[in-house]
Formats: sequence, C-alpha cells, structure tokens
Amino acid sequence: MAVGIFDSGLGGLTVLDVVAKRLPDVPFVYFGDNAHTPYGVRDADDVFNLTTAGVERLWAAGCDLVILACNTASAVALKRMQETWLPDDKRVLGVFVPLIEALTERRWGDNSPPREVAVKHVALFATPATVSSRAFQRELAFRAVGVDVEAQPCGGVVDAIEQGDEILAEALVRSHVEALMRRMPKPEAAILGCTHYPLMQAVFQDALGPDVTVYSQADLVAESLADYLERHPDMLGAGTETMFLTTGDPAKVSSKATQFLRHRIEFQAA
Repeated sequence: MAVGIFDSGLGGLTVLDVVAKRLPDVPFVYFGDNAHTPYGVRDADDVFNLTTAGVERLWAAGCDLVILACNTASAVALKRMQETWLPDDKRVLGVFVPLIEALTERRWGDNSPPREVAVKHVALFATPATVSSRAFQRELAFRAVGVDVEAQPCGGVVDAIEQGDEILAEALVRSHVEALMRRMPKPEAAILGCTHYPLMQAVFQDALGPDVTVYSQADLVAESLADYLERHPDMLGAGTETMFLTTGDPAKVSSKATQFLRHRIEFQAA
C-alpha cells in the first residue's frame, strides 16, 4: 500500500514529513535524484527524462501512485507524462494542484468558468525552469480572472539549501524578495513554488512583511493526498515498507537529510 514521493533532491522531505504524519498507516517510498539536482536550471527534455526514470524506480518499489514533490518536474514534465507516457494503471500527481485550490478557494474538479477571487496580487517564488514554464499562471487562468502574478526566479537558493549553507540561502531569499517587490510593491499573497523553500519560510515571511499571506505546500499537499486516497483507495500500491532512495551518495544524503528534518534518516542507493 505504498505511495511514492519523487523529488530532485532533499526538498520533497518537507512534503514527506507532513504527509507521513497525516497518513501514519501508509508506507512512503522517497526518491531523491540528488546526483542531478537542481532541476531548475535544466531544459524540458532533461527534466522529463530524469523524472520518468525516477518514477519508474518508484513503481518498481511497489508505488502505483507517485507525488511529484518537485515543482520543476510538476511544471515542466507532468503534463507531457500524463498525455504521452503514463500507463492506465498508474497515477502521477503534481504539487501545484493544492496550491491553486487554496488560492482560488475552489476544488480541482470544479470546472466552472474562471471567476473573480479575493486575492488580486500574487508573488510567485520558484526555480528558473518553473518560472519560464508559466505552468502556475496557466493553471491559475483556468480558474480565476483578474489575478496579477509576478514571478521571481530564485537562482541559487536550492543549491545553497542542498549544501546546508543557511547564511547564503537566507541572503539569496532576501535578495529575491527585494527584486520582486521592486516590481510588485504590495503583494497580498506569496507562493513558495519549490518544496525546498518551506525550509526558509520564516525568512520569506520576514522579508515580505506580516501583511502578506505565504502559501507553503506541505500541509496543502497532505490534505489533498488524504482526500485523493479516500476517493481512490485502489491507487495504494503493493509496497509495504518505507524506504529512502537516492541517486547520490547515500551516506552524504542521509547526513544532509538528518540536518533537514532534525531526525535520523537513512538513504540507500536507488
């Protein structure tokens, strides 16, 4: 009954930590493609090929349902995967869905025409690849009208987090927030469009100010996944044990992951 969680590196652990607490009886298999992180600077074909390889490994571990906890993979590869590659008996879900549900206050299955929503000015912080894909703006436009989205490509932040350099990561976050606010001085909401960024959520909030609502993905994804599994219990795969897989050096990745989540995590070679 395992569910797979895929990420380009360690950022998806922010999602795993919350969904595992929300669904304590479900084994989760985590796949971190640490050998190829970050995805945010790669081209679309590269992201697609790396993502599909990782998802296939999760299928082999008994996961019929895989969550792409990597926003870049969700933005750049997911639509192509679902349209051209995915077998009928498997499901791959992205992490934009719960964010847009929360922002537009409507369910994903609600196919009524786009309508006015309360929030008019939204700041999007994401990797360069996610920003250039315009996937967030495209999905938002299907559901809401009159929303101004200002996107900031946050180069360097994922690298700094993966390397454990919190001082550099904080400096980069403040620089990126400052750059965005020069273009949109008063955002009402901010989307942290990368699963690494919740680790810096307090810095984002401090730089943006108390009047900006910051949307982070982990809690939203956990509730969305719980709802999905309640409606589709057949998508629980055959896997029975929690595992952590990596394409990187398992010892090094385990050490960094333990720093991330403040409790011991043991990765094994994918």
